Amino acid sequence: MQNNVLTETIEVEGKQYIRDAKGNLVPIEAVKPVDKLMDETVRKMIGFARELNAQIARFKGHTFEDVGSFQALIAQEYGASVGGAKGNTTLTSFDGTLKVQIQVADMLAFGPELQTAKKLVDACLAEWSADSGVEIRSLVTRAFNVDKEGRINRAELFMLLRVDIEDERWRRAMDAIRDSIRVIGSKTYVRFYERPAPDAAWQSITIDLAAA
Repeated sequence: MQNNVLTETIEVEGKQYIRDAKGNLVPIEAVKPVDKLMDETVRKMIGFARELNAQIARFKGHTFEDVGSFQALIAQEYGASVGGAKGNTTLTSFDGTLKVQIQVADMLAFGPELQTAKKLVDACLAEWSADSGVEIRSLVTRAFNVDKEGRINRAELFMLLRVDIEDERWRRAMDAIRDSIRVIGSKTYVRFYERPAPDAAWQSITIDLAAA
């Protein structure tokens, strides 16, 4: 099977050209051998990556179809569905050495109430002495910082919600944070595990290229 993504050549008055990154037509014979080799290498890898991406997409589709078919069969047989209220499901092999987990995670966004919460928290910190609540100040900084994509650090923000401080403004700030949370959708994950024996620890079957 041909996996390479072929270089597009353009013929002009009998001569073969390829486009460079700026869109200019460059005669093939004028391209340095090292650039040709790099182009061929990249296109070869991209070809395999596209094929693998398509295989993973098909595999994911088949996986959800198989789980859905099993759930429908159980519902028909017993009048009850498999999995939790949010759709989380765990299926295991009869010998207890294989496991498939379907997990549904909420996708969250934060509304304008978060800015009100930040102002209330800042007011609290401004009145507290500089040497008090050092850990809280650090947590507040991390919680309200945004990354390069402008996203809030959710984990730190939820940690902040667990901090109980007897200050009316602080409590209002925490209420504002809770009110700011919006569920804007959900994302479904499927994970696979195996182990050599029923009493052994589970090991993930990795399909993530970065962790493979």
